[in-house]
Amino acid sequence: MDSIEIVLSMLLAVVASGYLVRALPLSLPLPLVQIALGAIIAGISSHGVRLEPEFFFLLFLPPLLFLDGWRIPKDGLFRDKAIIIELALALVLFTVVGMGLLIHWLIPSMPLPVAFALAAIISPTDPVAVSSIAARAPIPARMMHILEGESLLNDATGLVCFRFAVAAALTGSFSLASASVTFLWLAAAGMVTGALVTFAISSAQRWLARHVGEESGSSILVNLLTPFGAYLVAEELHASGILAAVAAGITMSYVEIGGRALAATRLQRAAVWDTMQFSLNGIMFVLLGEQLPSILRDAADTVEQSGHVNPWWLAAYALVLTGGLVLLRLVWVWASLRMTMYLAGRRGETVIKPPRRLVLAMSVAGVRGAITLAGVSTLPLLLPDGTPFPARDLAIFLAASVILLSLILASVALPRLLRGMDFPEESAETREEDLARRDAALAAVAAVERAQLGLTHQAEEADLYANAASRVIALYQRRLDRAGEAGGAQQMRQADEAEKALRVAGLLAERQAIFNLARLGRISDQTSRKLVREIDLQEARYR
Repeated sequence: MDSIEIVLSMLLAVVASGYLVRALPLSLPLPLVQIALGAIIAGISSHGVRLEPEFFFLLFLPPLLFLDGWRIPKDGLFRDKAIIIELALALVLFTVVGMGLLIHWLIPSMPLPVAFALAAIISPTDPVAVSSIAARAPIPARMMHILEGESLLNDATGLVCFRFAVAAALTGSFSLASASVTFLWLAAAGMVTGALVTFAISSAQRWLARHVGEESGSSILVNLLTPFGAYLVAEELHASGILAAVAAGITMSYVEIGGRALAATRLQRAAVWDTMQFSLNGIMFVLLGEQLPSILRDAADTVEQSGHVNPWWLAAYALVLTGGLVLLRLVWVWASLRMTMYLAGRRGETVIKPPRRLVLAMSVAGVRGAITLAGVSTLPLLLPDGTPFPARDLAIFLAASVILLSLILASVALPRLLRGMDFPEESAETREEDLARRDAALAAVAAVERAQLGLTHQAEEADLYANAASRVIALYQRRLDRAGEAGGAQQMRQADEAEKALRVAGLLAERQAIFNLARLGRISDQTSRKLVREIDLQEARYR
């Protein structure tokens, strides 16, 4: 019963955080508010939550990574694939080596393999934290796509490095060849497994829908279970379940383009996924906050492990590690940018040098999150000879401190670095939208004309259907006429915005009138719900 109460408390904390972040005078990122609420829960609860890393990875990561892979813009992901791979693979390795040496130099009492294990687990950025911070800062679209792609793929690199560093601490040996082969298997097998699982499940769903029909509830439930299936199958093959979940989401975006799902299914599925994303994201950070008091209680022993007596040394270590991560990331981003510009210049391409503030923003945007805490919690308690694992509590404390400091730094620095910068709308996206609207209008006109012929059964009905078809075709024809004029696309967008505002005003009045009729008992609640749902769907479209 205590476990149920804690879970309900965390869910209530997630709900409260959504209101608090809007009510507080300071512009705090949602994760920090949720961490604070988790710490409050730990303070008033007599039963703490024991973080089981394996359970955490299975319950939270597959659906969140699947959804991020599904919704991330694929054109941006593949356009900037070279940059993303540099950040997700090379930057992580660079950070592991640099931070491992720094940690061992800073804390000589921490063995070198443990220092590298800590460096590995704090190297990857967290996709949930990055998305949460981005919601409060005006990050340009392309930079956000790069950050999302990096955070989706760098977990595997960091966790593989962490696994081998822990193995070296336990056995006293390390093989670079074995580590390289293992990494290649984890990455390749994980990506292939995720794609195959999603493709197989989608094919089975299409076959069932074609032969026995489609039930929205069943289809949505299968969609929710897909990332767990990809993760578990990959783990059984000793591949990366994290990359399998990401690959499953990316594959799902291509399956979705097939357009075979019913419109009602897509609407309901989007609502279910949005609710799950908000809930799991929030619980992750509330759980992180709930773990903080117990981590701080172990700080006294942690100080002795560091070779010092004054507890302020712990704060100094945390600040140095966070600063080291930002500095290494800044060096890598700057060097990578210079190399990219040099190669582009050699190819004769036009090179536009980004502002320095954007480079600094890219450096502080590497936010760490709950994945780091769950990973560092998997450090073993004992060595093979039965002695305690060296500096385990110290590593956990420093990892948790880096998470908090990176969140605070990003939430404070990003809005200030990006304030006042003009990020014009990408012309390619505008052209794609104009092209899609024009082709969609042409297809709609042709479909209405065909449907008119199919609906006309009797001569007296011909004028009725002809008038109805003319009204519908006129709406699309006006869109085509504006698109064909000089500057027509811009005028069309302005006209669409004006039309949206007027339609929303009318829908609000419609809904209020229906509610008034229901309150007066002039229509049933069933009729009211049906009409209000239709209005809600139209309003969601225009908003």
